[in-house]
Amino acid sequence: MDKLKQVDLNLLVTLHALLIEKHISRTATRLNKSQPAISHALAHLRRIFNDPLLVRAGVGLELTPRATELMQPLSEVLHQLRALLEPPRFEPLEAQQTFRLAMSDYGARVVLPPLVRLLRQRAPGVDIAVGQATRETMQTQVLDGEIDLALGVFPAPPLGLHTKTLFVESFACVADAASLPPSGGLALDVWLERPHALVAMRDGMDNEIDRALAGLKRHRRIAVILPHWGVANELIAGTDLILTVARRNLDHGDFERVHGSSLRVFDPPFAIESFEFRYLWHERRHNDPAHRWLRGVVARLVRAH
Repeated sequence: MDKLKQVDLNLLVTLHALLIEKHISRTATRLNKSQPAISHALAHLRRIFNDPLLVRAGVGLELTPRATELMQPLSEVLHQLRALLEPPRFEPLEAQQTFRLAMSDYGARVVLPPLVRLLRQRAPGVDIAVGQATRETMQTQVLDGEIDLALGVFPAPPLGLHTKTLFVESFACVADAASLPPSGGLALDVWLERPHALVAMRDGMDNEIDRALAGLKRHRRIAVILPHWGVANELIAGTDLILTVARRNLDHGDFERVHGSSLRVFDPPFAIESFEFRYLWHERRHNDPAHRWLRGVVARLVRAH
């Protein structure tokens, strides 16, 4: 332990260079130091190891048996130290890793298709496991380390969690085209006379649409509540139901291809406050290179939508 206290990292780097170069001036050039500094370091190293390490042989120096023994373990130690001190890297093409994500049905529709395509092309060894839960449960899962990244609406995330807005979302209505006037839209009173479908994890007034109506002292009849977006359009076609959802749910090629002119999208007849779609992660993952890469990929994909 006493000898360890006499050695610093610079001395080990100098010793390694000397063992490679076997020459004082070349070692000085390699390390960008003066020849006297290298000579002084070599004298100190000889005292520490109680061995000359390099001895004169003709016009140059050669390693002593002790120095030869030191070469391999010293190289390994310095390699490990460099790996420890240098910032870790993440190479998508070489990575073998699973990310655990949590998001709503809406988040899955917006994020997953482009994300999965990108992963298969650029990070084929990266897997994702996706779960669905309420926003409160997702926040708890991130805090507990069960989830790496949660996507959704998080108005006031708890301490210890990072959040970033990916985009601001507005609302649109969709109804069977045959049930609408030629203008396509509906006045508020007519809109309220119609039954409505609500996509939500739970019933109640805890959604932007009904909070906006409550501010107008109005109330709608919700005839169908379901937790999945995927089947919602199928329920609207051929009925008098109105579905009011985040606009990105309706702004994609599949909607046009599947429903064509059978369904019509129109603006709500009253103001509904937009919301911020965010992702959420824990401080413990904030500087992790793999996690930073994933966050960057998700951000670029959804903003390009």
